[in-house]
Amino acid sequence: MGLFGLLGSGNLGNDGSLEAVLGFLAEQHPDAVVSAFCGGPEQVRERYGIETVPLHWNQSEYETASGVKSIAGKGFGKLVDVFRTAAWVRRQDVVIVPGMGVLEATLPLRPWGFPYSLLLLCASGRVVGTKVALVSVGANVIGERATRAVVKLAAGFAAYRSYRDELSRDAMREMGVDVSRDEVYPDLAFSLPIPVDVPAAAGTVGVGVMDYHGGNTDRARADEIHEVYVAKMKQFVRRLVSDGREVRLFTGDSADEAVVDEILADVQRWRPGHGGVAAARVSCLDDLMREMAAVDAVVATRFHNVLCALKLSKPTISLGYAVKNDVLMAQLGLAEFCQPVRTFEVDRLIGQLATLERQGPEVRETMTMRNAEAAARLRHQFSVLTGSIFPNSTVPKSSTAEREEAR
Repeated sequence: MGLFGLLGSGNLGNDGSLEAVLGFLAEQHPDAVVSAFCGGPEQVRERYGIETVPLHWNQSEYETASGVKSIAGKGFGKLVDVFRTAAWVRRQDVVIVPGMGVLEATLPLRPWGFPYSLLLLCASGRVVGTKVALVSVGANVIGERATRAVVKLAAGFAAYRSYRDELSRDAMREMGVDVSRDEVYPDLAFSLPIPVDVPAAAGTVGVGVMDYHGGNTDRARADEIHEVYVAKMKQFVRRLVSDGREVRLFTGDSADEAVVDEILADVQRWRPGHGGVAAARVSCLDDLMREMAAVDAVVATRFHNVLCALKLSKPTISLGYAVKNDVLMAQLGLAEFCQPVRTFEVDRLIGQLATLERQGPEVRETMTMRNAEAAARLRHQFSVLTGSIFPNSTVPKSSTAEREEAR
């Protein structure tokens, strides 16, 4: 049983998707021998106790190539990875790509980066007869031709595809992939357990930040975009502090720590010795949800920061960098509490937070109900997945009640 992706690389959302699939395997396939072909093999092996293989032969894959030697090294590594990937896939009965935005390019992405690795995986599966499943993945319509072609080809080779929202399935249809047999299920993180008996501190606001530099078409202005975003987040935190609110800063990726440090330093320059702003240093989604459980409301940018807040039924505002944030918020009944990260206004954000907190009881009731529906849908998908791709398995016959619960 193989798991594939940028796992163990510092992104909490990716690792949360991995944990969801490991939970499914432990419950329904306890005898499965699991290995991971992943971006952070040491971290995955240490945390989850499974065999791991590095995603790339060239360990400097994500460093900028400068000079003939480094460029040649990357090129040779791409060739070696063809054979490495095929050899690993051949040893698996099934490979699952657990969630993640593997079919999207909402953040800076090159076709020869992760899309190329995904293509090698799916093509290898087709050649050697190993089923590859893309489970509750995210997608968007990709404008850049080379990236679009690689992603489309990779998706076409997969034996099973499901998407975390209708937007993703529609995007793949628009890019020319036959999605007639593909289903939509919630993000895998909705199947994770939530912490219990963690009291929320009255009036505390959780602020999820991101090392945001724009998207693929913004590379020339990346530093400017980042500076504007961080300046607004500093202003927002200052406004909360001025209103007497306690603030807890959250991250969703190790890269976000630098933004947290900038905000903390700004508060200390502004109000030396002020202890009302603190950072939650977390290393997994379980830690993140435990920290989020202790706040009253959440304002966040990263997709999985927003998702965790919604899963905890916290009044939540999204500063979205992609349409997927807005879709997620609408699914949980909070469509009016979104702003685009590129153009968000601090004054409006303060007003939205006040409105949201006044509606707290109604908002929490709606989210609790929709969270239960999402969890039921994922239980159904795991049963379907077993029958679709696992050797010697059949799809369990669901009762009418179970089918209705899964809708």
